[in-house]
Amino acid sequence: MTAPLLDVSGLAAGYGDVGVLADVALEVRAGDIVALIGSNGAGKSTLLRTLSGLLTPSAGHVRLDGAPVGAASARELVGRGLVHVPEGRRLFAGLSVADNLRLGAYARRDGRAAIARDIARMYELFPRLAERRGQDASTLSGGEQQMCAIARGLMAQPRLLMIDELSLGLAPNIVEDLVETLRRVNGDGLSLLLVEQDVVTALELSGRAYVLDRGRIVLGGPSAVLARDPAVRKAYLGDLTGAPA
Repeated sequence: MTAPLLDVSGLAAGYGDVGVLADVALEVRAGDIVALIGSNGAGKSTLLRTLSGLLTPSAGHVRLDGAPVGAASARELVGRGLVHVPEGRRLFAGLSVADNLRLGAYARRDGRAAIARDIARMYELFPRLAERRGQDASTLSGGEQQMCAIARGLMAQPRLLMIDELSLGLAPNIVEDLVETLRRVNGDGLSLLLVEQDVVTALELSGRAYVLDRGRIVLGGPSAVLARDPAVRKAYLGDLTGAPA
């Protein structure tokens, strides 16, 4: 069997002496959409920061295409196709939408023409960005900022795009648009790992999901199965009976 695109085993990480993650194991296969759900403070953002090289794990292994990542830097991981769209978008204030997209391609070496083609592709995926290409990215609406952050991540030509809190603070119609766009890029072959507070959206978009609780993976499997799990329904979907929908 082909090795997973991302394979995580026994992962532990935290901040200084404060441990957050313990013995985390998960995988993302090529073409997957995988969701990571859990309550606030469960360690979801810490996990993405560790996978993207912003935090150094204290134990465990992370492999891309079967090859150990080891102590690779965030820049090196971007070059290997793993890209992180952080919570809060983190756009470059004072720079235009177009310049933010260009900065997403900072590590590429395939030339200006290829980068220009991909920027045009981003405007096709996100028409609102095309309308605002010269606008300071920090003055966009929340939904437009999320579009810009995702488009900037796509400009790095990832094989695996990790998105932290896709829908946080966004109107339902904007979330629907983002979900459809992500389905579209996934159909083109991009793998996705999503941290998402809206569990309904997470389980509807993904094919597989994991539940992170107090730094540990406590459940994992097909998203449709987890959506029917009484424990998941009670904890995250507000269903006190655990009865199927």
